[in-house]
Amino acid sequence: MNRERQLAQAFVVLADTYAVGFDPLHLFHSLVHACQDLLDVDAAAVMIADARGSLRTMATTDEDAAFAELLQLQNGQGPCMDCFRTGEPVSVPDIAAEYERWPKLVTAMIEADYGSLQAIPVRLHTRPLGALTLLRRSPDRLAEDDVHLAQALADSAALALMHWSAEPEHLDEVITRVQSVIASKAVLEIAKGMVAQYAGATIGEAARLLSGYASGQRVRLTDTAHALVNRGLTPAAIVDAQPQR
Repeated sequence: MNRERQLAQAFVVLADTYAVGFDPLHLFHSLVHACQDLLDVDAAAVMIADARGSLRTMATTDEDAAFAELLQLQNGQGPCMDCFRTGEPVSVPDIAAEYERWPKLVTAMIEADYGSLQAIPVRLHTRPLGALTLLRRSPDRLAEDDVHLAQALADSAALALMHWSAEPEHLDEVITRVQSVIASKAVLEIAKGMVAQYAGATIGEAARLLSGYASGQRVRLTDTAHALVNRGLTPAAIVDAQPQR
C-alpha cells in the first residue's frame, strides 16, 4: 500500500466513530500504529490525563515492561508532561543532552536504545487532553512535515472522542468520556495479567492474544476485557481461540 492510501486509511479509521461497536481503546491503538507506519519513528505511545491531571498510557506500539517504565517516568515530569501542560509540541532531538533536567528518564531512554523524543499534544481545540509520544533510535529532530502529520492524527483522535455518539454533545462531555476510557484501560491491564498468568506468557504476548480473540470474534476489545475480569469469559477461551500454527 502506498503512502497516500495509508494516510487516507488512517484518517478514515480515526474518524469512524459512528460504526457499530466503536471501541475507544481501539481508537488509540490505531493512532499509535498509524504514527509508527506513517512517520519516521521507531515507537509511539499515547497518554491521556485523568481527573487529577496525571498521564495514563492508553496505547503503545511496544508492550515491553521497560517501555512502560519509560512512559511512567514522564507522569510527573518530562517532555510529555510539559507538552500536556502547555498544549504545544515539545521536541527533544538529543535525549542525552537533557540528563541534568530529567536524569531518570534519560537513563531509561538510553538503556532502551532511544536517542530522541517528540511529544505532540492531544487536544480538543485549545483544551489539552494528553500527549502523543514519538520515539526514535537516532538522536535527531523529527522532520517538520512529520510533526504536522502527527498533530493532524492526534487532533483526529481527539475529535473522534468528542463525536463518539450519534449527536455531538457539549465540550465538557469529552472529559467524562476520557475518564471512561481510562477506566476501560485499567480493566484491560487486569485482563492482560490474567491471560499472561494462565498462559505463562509476557504481557506483550497476552495483549496480542486478547486483540486476536476480539478481532476473530468480532467483538470490542473493551468488552472482551470486561468479560474476563467479570468472569464471564475465561483465559482458556482466549488462548484456545488462537489459530493453530
